[in-house]
Amino acid sequence: MSNPQNPLNKPTLTTHQLHPENKETPISFIDHDLISSRLFYKRNHFSYPTLTYSNYWLPINGMVTTPKVFSLEEIAKFPSITTKVVMECAGNKRSLFKPLTFGEQWGKGAISQSVWTGVPLKTLLQATGVHPDAKEVLVEGYDKGKRTDMTSEYPFARSLPIDKALHPDTLIAYECNHEPIPFQHGFPLRLIVPNWYGMASVKWIKQISLIDSTFKGPYQSVDYMYYPHKQNEEDAFPVTTMNVNSTIQKPLDMDVLRTGTHLIKGIAWTGNGTIEKVEISVDHGQSWMEAAPQLNTDKNGWVQWSFQWTVTQPGEFTILSKATDTAGRTQPSTPFWNQKGYGYHAIDQISVKIEE
Repeated sequence: MSNPQNPLNKPTLTTHQLHPENKETPISFIDHDLISSRLFYKRNHFSYPTLTYSNYWLPINGMVTTPKVFSLEEIAKFPSITTKVVMECAGNKRSLFKPLTFGEQWGKGAISQSVWTGVPLKTLLQATGVHPDAKEVLVEGYDKGKRTDMTSEYPFARSLPIDKALHPDTLIAYECNHEPIPFQHGFPLRLIVPNWYGMASVKWIKQISLIDSTFKGPYQSVDYMYYPHKQNEEDAFPVTTMNVNSTIQKPLDMDVLRTGTHLIKGIAWTGNGTIEKVEISVDHGQSWMEAAPQLNTDKNGWVQWSFQWTVTQPGEFTILSKATDTAGRTQPSTPFWNQKGYGYHAIDQISVKIEE
């Protein structure tokens, strides 16, 4: 943990790439519920876009009754909501897959949580009039660039099924932790899609279009797809809802501790329902003990949990954490392996050595 007596001794983001910038949250050193923008993980496909507040407008077009172009001032006048949302990169924990998969080798820190304020996307869509034949809502960001598998330049764009777009918690956000969204996290407007992996929450929104077909852009039909077979692309299906998951924050992996009582603590989250329980094992899963979760009134947030572990004998121990949600999903012993390494959700584990 950081030393409070030394103001220079602070946790920092772990860098995976600089261009584009991809950095993960030091999740083991987070002991509070909200992640500041300084420590919020960064996931980018391209360099940061160039745009300014002064000439920013949000068009909504396509399968609508009345296409409109909204100014930021107009958007701010609509009734807003504020919600705490856990955001997890679909590649979080990719480095734990066996065998390894290609892609950014994220550890356990491609996940963060903040409070977001904005206007429900539903409100803006209703203001333009949704055509009854509209099937999806396409959101395009200002960030764009070339891909290794294609010659053309593509913007980062994703679509939502109309039902998900009209969900009251799906936001066009303009504030993060009660301040304007930092530029590196999507200023001035960012889509926030609670319960789905972070790729759905498009940053730097350029325009929103309602369409009557299935969007086939590369970040919808090539990337962010589960490919369960190593040698082919059969049985592929899209990445959407977050899996039930947990992370042990303390002790640190490979810590050396003394006999006595130690605090095991961490977080648990899910994209379906809420966390029902978190269990801990120190005997390789032969027996499980229920951890104490913090009361969670945030339906879209993570749960902090803790367990007091008393150990009297020296030796090497593996600590496991297993979360179960109200939808009946429990972390498995092995993750659902897929070619691109998305959605890692296996029982979390760390190892510690106990000395007298």
